[in-house]
Amino acid sequence: MTAPLIKSDHATSKRGGATIEDVALAAGVSVATVSRAVRGLPNVAVATREKVSAIAEQLCYRADPAASRLATGRSRSIAVAVPLLSGWYFSQVVAGAEAICADTGYDMVVIGVSNAAARRAMLDAATSIHRRVDGVIFVDVPLTEADVDNLLQRGRRVVTIGGSTHHFPSVGIDDVAVGDLATSHLVKLGHVRIGLIGDQPSDDERFVVPSLRRAGHLRALARSGIEADPTLQVAGSFSLAGGRIAMHVLAELPDPPTAVWAMSDEMAFGAMLALRDLGRSAPHDLSLVGVDDHDLSVVVGLTTVHQSVSDHGSRAARLLIDQLDGMTPSAARHDGEIELIERETCSTP
Repeated sequence: MTAPLIKSDHATSKRGGATIEDVALAAGVSVATVSRAVRGLPNVAVATREKVSAIAEQLCYRADPAASRLATGRSRSIAVAVPLLSGWYFSQVVAGAEAICADTGYDMVVIGVSNAAARRAMLDAATSIHRRVDGVIFVDVPLTEADVDNLLQRGRRVVTIGGSTHHFPSVGIDDVAVGDLATSHLVKLGHVRIGLIGDQPSDDERFVVPSLRRAGHLRALARSGIEADPTLQVAGSFSLAGGRIAMHVLAELPDPPTAVWAMSDEMAFGAMLALRDLGRSAPHDLSLVGVDDHDLSVVVGLTTVHQSVSDHGSRAARLLIDQLDGMTPSAARHDGEIELIERETCSTP
């Protein structure tokens, strides 16, 4: 399945030639893949590299970072703030953003912001980050009203991924629709005892994705006349280890679920490990759905809700750099497409 790609028409006309997004769209690959292919970096199939190179040549695409490094009084650098440096989702977002930076001659700094204290330290007036970068992309890093005021007062250019504000552009997906789509698929198969592996963030962190996906889950259950059972909702910390523990908790219930959907593929992988611990498997003993379409999902046959993760990073970086190049920003929300990818981990009860 070809992931939905992003095209930036205004960027094309502004630069007077094809952008890296145009090449990605024509080649049917992500912006990050195009960037790796044209720069001769590894982890690109030979056939894909040849296809991308041919299309880039046909569209007269040329990355010209040197031309972007004229004296402008700016650092020509942007920061990407992520809560977890090692997570697959965040690494994919960073790869997409880095592709646009490489295309436009910007340097990129990746900063770990794992908690509220780290966020406050990053935004503190004494920190050097404000002298080193021209703008920031916050990836699932919750911003309080005070944080937003701080950034606005400094004239800082900002784009958010995941959460939204009333002041900065944002990129993401409809997370309520994600929960609805995953749960509805299991309901259509005949499941009524559906477990949910997610997370319950602290109020201080205000990480909105779990609550939105849970809302979609509950909406799908209510629409089908299924009463939600709170005991079937278990935190999984958005990690493989957390998903494994959560699945053990669900399996040990007096009336365990016949199906489970996890809010990330990594938690779903953990759930699969737990089933193996118990001598069970999906879909023979339990149906399982994830979210993200992780690179390994196809390997293990995981049914999942696809989102084009690296394209979130590339779109956010383009929106940020467009602002830095003089375009007027808006607080518009840019949602990518989602799609249920049916593989082998689901069946009737």
